[in-house]
Amino acid sequence: MELTSKTNSFFHWVKKYRPRILSIVKILISGGLLAYLVVAIDYKSIYNAVKYADVLLVIAAFGLSFVNIYLQYFKWKLTCSKILNEDNKSKILTSLFLGFSGGIITPMRVGEIFGRAISFKDKPLSIITIATLVDKFFPLLIVTFLGTISSLIFIYTYYKVSLYIIIALFIVLFSAFYFLILLAMSERFWDSMFFSRLKKIKRVSDFVTQVKSLKTLDRMFFTRMTILSLLFYACYLIQYSILVSAFSHNFNSFGYIWAGTLIIFIKSVIPPISLGELGIREGASVFFLTKLGETASTAFNASIFLFLINLLLPSLVGFFLMLKKSNA
Repeated sequence: MELTSKTNSFFHWVKKYRPRILSIVKILISGGLLAYLVVAIDYKSIYNAVKYADVLLVIAAFGLSFVNIYLQYFKWKLTCSKILNEDNKSKILTSLFLGFSGGIITPMRVGEIFGRAISFKDKPLSIITIATLVDKFFPLLIVTFLGTISSLIFIYTYYKVSLYIIIALFIVLFSAFYFLILLAMSERFWDSMFFSRLKKIKRVSDFVTQVKSLKTLDRMFFTRMTILSLLFYACYLIQYSILVSAFSHNFNSFGYIWAGTLIIFIKSVIPPISLGELGIREGASVFFLTKLGETASTAFNASIFLFLINLLLPSLVGFFLMLKKSNA
């Protein structure tokens, strides 16, 4: 009886502090993965790669981070205007940075939704969630499509899989994505196959009514979001390519961009078990770039710097904005 009581108390404690426990676990996993990579690669080679890096190229990659953020802002602005009926540029930009801060420290980046919601106190959290998912859908679609193509080419190049199998997989992939895009752009599909059935479930009927705002997303919105997501994706890949060149002093831009598509794809499909995907991204970078003949230290540093300029620095901006709001 006493054992059962202690067990129940333990599970109650775990449930109560689950978010904190998950955050601590993610920090430990991130630290462990990074420590392993540093030890495996040799910290001296990492230090030397940073010491002798091409500073101008690092500055160029940092400069592109402003383009990166602007594209994310523009994409989020379109989504807010369409779904939230919100056009206040200051609110939208602030919510983006607060989302960076919330996402980097929470399991599966769910904190990004709550971070973005801080600027829109008059909007239901469910609508903010829908808007955030729509905003993330387009880049994820592109990452999955191009990442799968890059993976098939990688498998064929390095593992000598039959060309017929690769061609067959290409056909299946293109067909699947073609029909997915057609369905996503079809109002009739969402209304008859999705909304009408879900609305019959009492527990989610109110949520479905709110989700019906997605029916206002026309082809123009779909096209603009796709183009912006492609530009954002390209900017990210160019940043990575520049950073690899900065640390390696080589200029294999096509190879580095290819490796970048594979790294982003791996980072997206592997569950986010570490803080800010730290360790996963660096491990993938080391694996793919060493296949291209680059050193592990170059791959590690390029990935870490990409994290610093694209995620950590914007998160710090969001953190200070959050402090400013709390003191206001």
